[in-house]
Amino acid sequence: MKKFVSMLLGLLAAAPMLSCSGDTTPSGRFVVAASFYPVYIIAKNVAAGVEGAAVVNITPPVTGCLHDYTLTARDMKRLEGANILLVNGAGMENFLGAVAEKHPSIRVFELSQGIPMLGGDEGANPHVWVAPGNMAAMTRNCARALAQADPVNAASYEKNAASYIAEIEALRKEMHGALDRYRGRPIITFHEAFPYFAAEFGLKIAAVIEREPGTEPSAKEVADTVDIVRKNKIKALFAEPQYPSSAAKTIARETGAVVYTLDPAVTGPDDNRAYIDIMRKNLAIIEKALK
Repeated sequence: MKKFVSMLLGLLAAAPMLSCSGDTTPSGRFVVAASFYPVYIIAKNVAAGVEGAAVVNITPPVTGCLHDYTLTARDMKRLEGANILLVNGAGMENFLGAVAEKHPSIRVFELSQGIPMLGGDEGANPHVWVAPGNMAAMTRNCARALAQADPVNAASYEKNAASYIAEIEALRKEMHGALDRYRGRPIITFHEAFPYFAAEFGLKIAAVIEREPGTEPSAKEVADTVDIVRKNKIKALFAEPQYPSSAAKTIARETGAVVYTLDPAVTGPDDNRAYIDIMRKNLAIIEKALK
């Protein structure tokens, strides 16, 4: 499957660009389509103020992670007239085959390429953007992709990317200054969105509450997590705003731990600063939880 997706991406990347057309894409000489929210925020920053460039998110902003997501007719319509499709990659988008079938000429670029993957028996974990260092790397990849596809504005894309990366790196430095003292501290997260974040800041994910996205944990899984919380004397559980927190609250009642909310930045406002603001709020929450 991985070999097929890699081959597909290569074929799509080599294909010629489409011209801008279609009544559901923004007007502009060069239209950038993004697969979902974090990729969209990156693209908006890199293409900001570039004359003739427009960015569209092909999936609804409340979609969240694209686990088992199937593109709708409306999503496909948003791809009409797009010159390039930016995706997260690492297995996040399982609909690339449908895109190739409906829009065989569109260029596809994977923003996670070159980032060392974390994962296990089920393959790579695709939530790379949750670590600020990886978000910076994805921004560099975005600038490179847009510069190749729209060379007339290459300098503008590179300049915008450098500016956004400087903001991310400043945030990253601030977060390390606050969190490095907690290196090695075990935490419980809601689902597999935070391994890259934990790796960046030296935190240890002792357990994940919802092992299968969108599926409530079984009674045994809840009991196992309760045992881990008690054994490690964990005082904080981290839920996510995109999912119900009932299982986390059950574990909290059994252990006396407190439930906090960490946002993996898969949904949010249509604002270029959204990722920075979300991560700064996460920092304040983690500091409160771990003190």
